[in-house]
Amino acid sequence: MADPPRRPRRRPARADVLAIGAYVVLGVLVCLNYWGDVQHRVSSHLPTDHSWFEWLFAHGAYSVRHLENPLFTARQNAPDGVNMMANTSLLGVTLPLAPLTLLLGPQVMYALYLGAALSATAATSYWVLSRRLVRSRGAAFVGGAFLGFAPGIVHHANGQPNFVSNFLLPLIVARVLRLGEPGRWRRNGIALGLLVAYQIFINEEMLLLTALACLVVVVAWVVQRPRAARERAGTFLAAVGLGGGVALLLAAYPIWFQFNGPQSYRGLQGGVFHNWGEDLMAFVTFARDTVAGDEAVEKTIGLTEQNTWFGWPLVLVALVALVLLVRRSLPARILAVLVVVFSVAAIGPKVRFGGVETSIDGPWAYVPDDLPLVEMMMPTRLSLVVAAAVGVLLALAWDALSGRGRPPVPAQRTESSSPGSRRRWLRLVGYAAIVAALLPLLPRPLPAQQIDPPPHFITAGGWRPYVPDGRTLVPVPIPSNVHGLPTLRWSALTRQEFPIPGGYFIGPNEVGEGVFGAPNRPTSTLIYSTMDANKVSPLTDENRRQALDDLRFWKASVVVLGANPREAVLRELMTQLLGEPQRVDDVWLWDVRDRV
Repeated sequence: MADPPRRPRRRPARADVLAIGAYVVLGVLVCLNYWGDVQHRVSSHLPTDHSWFEWLFAHGAYSVRHLENPLFTARQNAPDGVNMMANTSLLGVTLPLAPLTLLLGPQVMYALYLGAALSATAATSYWVLSRRLVRSRGAAFVGGAFLGFAPGIVHHANGQPNFVSNFLLPLIVARVLRLGEPGRWRRNGIALGLLVAYQIFINEEMLLLTALACLVVVVAWVVQRPRAARERAGTFLAAVGLGGGVALLLAAYPIWFQFNGPQSYRGLQGGVFHNWGEDLMAFVTFARDTVAGDEAVEKTIGLTEQNTWFGWPLVLVALVALVLLVRRSLPARILAVLVVVFSVAAIGPKVRFGGVETSIDGPWAYVPDDLPLVEMMMPTRLSLVVAAAVGVLLALAWDALSGRGRPPVPAQRTESSSPGSRRRWLRLVGYAAIVAALLPLLPRPLPAQQIDPPPHFITAGGWRPYVPDGRTLVPVPIPSNVHGLPTLRWSALTRQEFPIPGGYFIGPNEVGEGVFGAPNRPTSTLIYSTMDANKVSPLTDENRRQALDDLRFWKASVVVLGANPREAVLRELMTQLLGEPQRVDDVWLWDVRDRV
């Protein structure tokens, strides 16, 4: 919305290369524990999410290899399938990277992409800050580093790479702020539409948060610059209309498919996310995955995600920076509005303080659970906008300290003191304060846990003679959002060559509301309850009849049990249901092709 600061046309590239190199090193550091044994390690905090995203990389590769519609898959939740647009499918990443996934495998691609996404977000943030807002490369580097590796972003790197794939968002914001440029509304509108359409296939929720933030920024600018706003309103609105038209043209069918295609749903059952607000103490607490973090504190106030967790030094530095900059800097005043609006909005339906839910209503107490677009949002994630605002504020503060954010003031000598030396001393103090606030927030390598490899029967293709086209392989336990993490990986690591029932996804229940996983059938419920109890309850002929009915519904050809902590009890259960199994390679196998 505002004209960028003038700068020389030719800029040295060395600082840019060093900045991007530093971001790459940080990305490698965050994923370091995965690379120790990338084939057999998953996130310790969200192992099921980690496996889901490995499965997504395999889905992208499978769709490209077999030229299938990537918006839907029948390789999970057979025979009903999964609406991929109605889930976090990361299609904007998994499809173009399909050749690499086919070459390297989904485990390697997951770890490789995770670090690259963090680094790329920091790099695009650096590019936008250095070209559009600040003159100091050091300021752009600090801001870009925080935007790419903020505590809340690194927290989501534990199994949720969609929330660290924010490399398009700085470009979208920068384009929105340029929509009022005279004579460029067509170019700016088309560029914005293309960026928005692509972001829809990466993470719609982060796009919604960015749109809300841009709306607040534009309104705050209009209030403070009404005359300029009137002059640019026509150009701005024309560019917005063109951009919206381009994005709609490109994404209309996928969005329709998301809400009306097979296995689509309306909202989540019970509005489960609406209670997930940010604890006020979280703002001044060090995040778990930073060098100053403490998991013991997480157990006290970590009811939900760690989307802020800035630590008290950074909160103090940010407040001081706002106080010093807000009078002289329009961007700082807009950032102040963003921080206040989204900090309050992130509180949720009840105010929480130090892990205790108070009786004080938060803003989400007045938000209907079924409000369109908002019905699946977590209030705490609104604080990710606060994190972005803090990153930009750090860049502004560093730029002001460098003296490049304002015209130089001629030094006036006095007998009592030297203004130049005093300014240098204050500058050093400011730099030291920012560095001291950020050092405790340096990310640590994400914790990873070892996971058993799939059976050799699966990876070597021993299943192929048993699973003809149109039939499924039923792993035991059947994958779900609670059980069956290893068996979900069977599908991912064999590149989805056989379909499986169940899975880890969101699909409709009997009334069309979204629920996690497939609706349990009698046999899957029996398997899960047996695992939980670690013993087999007495079975009836009705249990056996239901097992055959369920296998018939799943279009099963073979039931497979591999190594499992509950292997003995699961083998006993399935033997009582289906009869004696065969020992084939390293699995127990029940061939049911002639029975269902």
